[in-house]
Amino acid sequence: MDFNVIIWLIFIGIIAGLVSGLVGVGGGIIIVPMLVFVMGLSQLEAQGTSIATMIPPIGLAAAIGYYHEGYINWKYAAVISLTFLIGSYFGSKVALSIDPKYLKKGFGVLMIVIAIKMIMSK
Repeated sequence: MDFNVIIWLIFIGIIAGLVSGLVGVGGGIIIVPMLVFVMGLSQLEAQGTSIATMIPPIGLAAAIGYYHEGYINWKYAAVISLTFLIGSYFGSKVALSIDPKYLKKGFGVLMIVIAIKMIMSK
């Protein structure tokens, strides 16, 4: 992995952790689109890699299936996992300081933006 790839992976992990800690969503809502659109992974490789980043809490069974089919980038998953921890800590701190009605609205907008991007991409 070159330096730019590592920086992008760190960025993805921190953003996924921040959003997860902020609005309580799984990191996949951030990780999958960013791995597809920023890092150029296929949809399946992005999904497999995203699940691999969450193995400790939830993903072991699903990751095994993706692994057997060759759809996990372990290097990407490791960097994102480590930085996800940092981002989620700070995201939770920010969330506790924001009015819940604004968090709800922000989460809704984020979901719409990501959905439109996913639908409009090739």
